Amino acid sequence: MEIPAALHSWNLSPDEAKALQTQLAGLLRDKPLDLAAVRTVAGVDVSVKEVHGQVISQAAIVVATFPDLEIIETVRAQRPTDYPYIPGLLTFREGPVLLQAWAQLKTDPDVLIFDGMGRIHPRLMGIAAHMGLWLQRPTIGCGKTHFLGEYDTPGLEQGASSVLTVFGQPRGVVLRTRKKVKPVYISPGHLMDMAGAVALTMACTTKYRLPQPIRYAHIAAGQYEA
Repeated sequence: MEIPAALHSWNLSPDEAKALQTQLAGLLRDKPLDLAAVRTVAGVDVSVKEVHGQVISQAAIVVATFPDLEIIETVRAQRPTDYPYIPGLLTFREGPVLLQAWAQLKTDPDVLIFDGMGRIHPRLMGIAAHMGLWLQRPTIGCGKTHFLGEYDTPGLEQGASSVLTVFGQPRGVVLRTRKKVKPVYISPGHLMDMAGAVALTMACTTKYRLPQPIRYAHIAAGQYEA
């Protein structure tokens, strides 16, 4: 896929990065999802590992058919990890290598599900939201752990959910994808609404807690060449 025109520089200080996130948040747009029109879904993940004494980030994008969830394309990209880990600024660490992976894709996915947050973020700019703006594609964040915000614990049945709020505003949904398993934290990124994010996540969930495209991407991102 063609890499879109640069949205901004990645070489920013933490303070500059936070100010930019606040600015970019105003560009996010909700868009209802027509689930019946979805034909392909991509899972997106990044793994960080020390290789031959150097810290390397490897991004993986795995595109699957929908609703069958059969893999049709897998791409990976690597680069040195040159931005420190700072909570809330994950995209500045992982964004550049994700763009490298995106450039290798031949399939244009209808929706991308990121292993990370969308709008569950102090400035609405989790990795799914931020990369959605870069790529101008519908994106969803699927977080595995509580990052911030308040919510009531959802019921134990599959599909139970509760709204997560940040600063009193709804930012995502705490979703029980499987009966009696830990919930995941779902939020829209860009060109996505809350209902669509939840519906697609549930439709992509098989016998595991995480939606299948995220599982595919996690496995692919962890496969480093010797």
